[in-house]
Amino acid sequence: MKQIQRSKLTLSAAPLVLGIALVSAPAFAQDAAEEGASAEQSDIVVTGSRIARPDLEVTSPVTVVGAEEITARQPNAAEDLLRDLPAVRPALGPGVNNGGDGSASVNLRGLGDNRTLVILDGRRIVPFGLDGSVDLNVIPTGLVERVDIVTGGASSVYGADAVAGIVNFITRRNFSGVDLSANYRISERGDATQYRADLLIGGNLEDGRGNVVLGLGYSNRNPLLATSRKIAKVPISSANGLYNGSTGAVPAIFQSGLQSATNPNGLPTAGFGAVIDPTTGSFRAATQNDLFNTNLGTYFMTPLERFNVYAAGRYEVTDNIEVYSSAMFTRNKATLALASSGTFGNPFNLPLNNPYLPAGARAQLCAANGISVADCGTAAAMTTGTAQTVRVVPSRRLAEYGPRANPIESNMFQVQTGLRGDITDSIKFDVSAQYGETSQNQQRLNWGSSSKVQQALLAYDSNGTAPGGLVCSNTANGCVPLNLFGPDGSITADQIAFIDLDAQIRRLVQQGVVTASISGDLFGLTSPFASSPIAFSIGAEYRKLKAKATPDAPSRIQGEVLGTGARTPPDIGQYDVKEIFGEIIIPLIEDSFIHKATIEAGIRYSDYSTTGTSTTWKAGGTIEPIEGIKFRGMYQVAVRSPNILELYQSPVQGLSNLTSDVCAGAAPTAPRNLCEATGAPTGTYGGISQPSSGQINVTTSGNPNLDVERAKTYTLGLVFQPTFVPRFSITLDYFNIKINDLISAPSQNDILDGCYSTALNPARTPNAFCALISRNPLTGSLNGAGETPGVKLASSNLGKLTTAGVDLGMNYTLPLDEVFGSGNGKLRFGFNATWLDYYRSQATPNSINRECAGYYSTSCTNPRPEWKWNSRIGYSDGPIDVSLMWNHVSSVQLERERPAGTPLNTPAPGGLKPFCTIRNAMGICQDGILPAFRQIDAYDYFDLSVRFDVNDNFELGFLVENLFDKKPPLVGAGVAGTAFNNGNTMPTTYDVIGRSYTVSAKLAF
Repeated sequence: MKQIQRSKLTLSAAPLVLGIALVSAPAFAQDAAEEGASAEQSDIVVTGSRIARPDLEVTSPVTVVGAEEITARQPNAAEDLLRDLPAVRPALGPGVNNGGDGSASVNLRGLGDNRTLVILDGRRIVPFGLDGSVDLNVIPTGLVERVDIVTGGASSVYGADAVAGIVNFITRRNFSGVDLSANYRISERGDATQYRADLLIGGNLEDGRGNVVLGLGYSNRNPLLATSRKIAKVPISSANGLYNGSTGAVPAIFQSGLQSATNPNGLPTAGFGAVIDPTTGSFRAATQNDLFNTNLGTYFMTPLERFNVYAAGRYEVTDNIEVYSSAMFTRNKATLALASSGTFGNPFNLPLNNPYLPAGARAQLCAANGISVADCGTAAAMTTGTAQTVRVVPSRRLAEYGPRANPIESNMFQVQTGLRGDITDSIKFDVSAQYGETSQNQQRLNWGSSSKVQQALLAYDSNGTAPGGLVCSNTANGCVPLNLFGPDGSITADQIAFIDLDAQIRRLVQQGVVTASISGDLFGLTSPFASSPIAFSIGAEYRKLKAKATPDAPSRIQGEVLGTGARTPPDIGQYDVKEIFGEIIIPLIEDSFIHKATIEAGIRYSDYSTTGTSTTWKAGGTIEPIEGIKFRGMYQVAVRSPNILELYQSPVQGLSNLTSDVCAGAAPTAPRNLCEATGAPTGTYGGISQPSSGQINVTTSGNPNLDVERAKTYTLGLVFQPTFVPRFSITLDYFNIKINDLISAPSQNDILDGCYSTALNPARTPNAFCALISRNPLTGSLNGAGETPGVKLASSNLGKLTTAGVDLGMNYTLPLDEVFGSGNGKLRFGFNATWLDYYRSQATPNSINRECAGYYSTSCTNPRPEWKWNSRIGYSDGPIDVSLMWNHVSSVQLERERPAGTPLNTPAPGGLKPFCTIRNAMGICQDGILPAFRQIDAYDYFDLSVRFDVNDNFELGFLVENLFDKKPPLVGAGVAGTAFNNGNTMPTTYDVIGRSYTVSAKLAF
């Protein structure tokens, strides 16, 4: 009975996804019987409502990823089931290395993973971090029966953080028997291996009065190095297509300390800095060939090892009361990796008698700092630790150290218990409590200590018999003098051992939830034109969330951990919320002058300890004039309170992509007064270095004064299930989302262009945007350690965001006996698409209203294609099932130039400059992107899946992904945000692995 109702529900209320015409079809007959038994419990069977009635049809569009699709995809983790869905925009996951945190998240409609609620069997999951988002890696993938995605907003039902919608992972219920499944995946090139194994054991108690289930899972994903693919052998400049390494290099490139009368800017006019030539021992202008390959040691696919345990049980203590409980534990170990650490923009005091400093370079330093030849020679000849020092910024890559590693171990557990049952024959109650914790331990291995580098530089030759006489001025801690001036290999193992520093950050998130609800028929009341009674749900919830991040002592010191650029302060915060909610669904008309008409409404009143009271509500309905044609619409108002990170995050520095700095180079395009007003020291204009590795410093922070943001969403749709074409359905839904008082910060380009561009600052005088830029006080660049905040991205409630588009779904199943008159085979077809009409965001009233639909850039980040679709066509006959999946991503282009004179509030792309009209002496484009990198053509991927039932208990599967080995697009290393523009491409949007093969097996008895 339940299976029939669920099929009816899904076809009539949801745009089906990916060709799953038989929704959640059981793999074994045993499961079908269990589904029927489950129906007798009258559990909640509809995502998007708390009303427990099996015949319920809701108005909000629901996308379903069912059991057949899960089997076809053979996921290693839950993220694999979601990332290609048209309504999903890529978020954190295995394709994010620099900028990741070891988690995987989901971002519906591109509104942010902090506005997408992830739940398990309708219940909240303890978040991963301070931003409130859930790590998809904790989902017990082997137990997932289906995934329901509500993309029309679900705040009144589940909470205000479901502005974009919810993702509900539904686990298998009432399972009895043993399931053992495993899969193994490998790329055609013999790398990027993944494997997963799951064991599920369950049994019924006392003739069905209860059931217990235990699931064990293990998965392992091996890393894929970026340099293992041709596209990422070296970083490429998006401006000119040339090699674009880092000025943190081997040998060291000096960014400051070479001022002289003949070179008052302190840097060679080439803009890279100065390097000691190993053959002459003197400084020369650095060139591109001296830069360091920052793709070395980095990942295209980050490794993950996961072990999870899930247990659930229920028992009917009386005929109408059931106690239930569940517990889950997941241990994840993910690792991120970056190119070798280095001194980068850290300033140091260098004694002129440092024994590793070549004589030629010493003489140049003396001349540049106004020290006479006689005094320089005297200082250099001294064999004591009291020589004169000069201030320098040597960017030396510690290649001898090996890549920087960030292993992140996280443990998550959550327990829940509850009581549910019947108050009357038609009214049910459910009371539950849950508690969960996520603890993380993030290590920083092979990063190094800035203070020990400084100590090791203050060295001298005590007896003139180097190297035997080399000693540190301060011999504490077993100091070993450091050779920061030689080629690769000149830093020895004992030198590395002394400066070695492995830092650590611990995080803890705790969540408690108590929920009580009553639902069912409203005292048997019905509309005069309907036989089904009015359904309702009312309830209350209390939720408390606490989170803290605790870095170790070195991490809290400004610039102490090399390669981080700044200190990592501790963060701590908490809030609690009390809520009451209600929902009603009224069947107005059934089988009368029209076939059906239903209205529904819901409301949630919340009292947050941080932002006070707010109300979220929804109203909508469906009308089916004749059977098979249904119109539906829903209007929702959501009020989201800021999360702990948005409120309490301390200022912290990170990196963001920037191809060229308008204040850098020999001929800057920005005027001197604006460059100096934003922190460039006098005398550096005309000699400021271009961004190192195409990246600059940015500083983000929370704002404890943030208030709520307010969203209004509506969906209007059509469901067409003609009675004259069995097993065929079409769904068409328009969505429109508008968020005011948006919690947002101006983008990096908003700030830079707002200060430096003629279009937004025609007076060419310092303004509010210029105040948000803070350059390196020594070099004038936007790179450096803790002394260089860079671009300050401050949050406020001054933003707004609007988006709209259309979802289209089609499904058809054709038994071949209807065509040929015989045979047991069937064909099935599914199509699910999203057309993005527009996506517009404005961070503040002084920022531009940026249109990002169809574009990518450092402001729009990774591509937002206008069209994205999945289609699966399949054939099954007895034990054999074969299907082909087609994933399409439409063409996208670099964010275009904003038309001159366009008002700030007028939606338009945000590029303010023409493409590449100015080049410097090195040929580097100063104001644009190479034409070849300004557009990405449409991409089509095909996956072939084959499944074979060997017998009633054993099943084999084979999957080929990226069947035609489509290569990712080459766009260089500076066209989008750092997290998503990795290895000269976009790994979260386009496949970087290539053709891969998965073999799977399943044993059930």
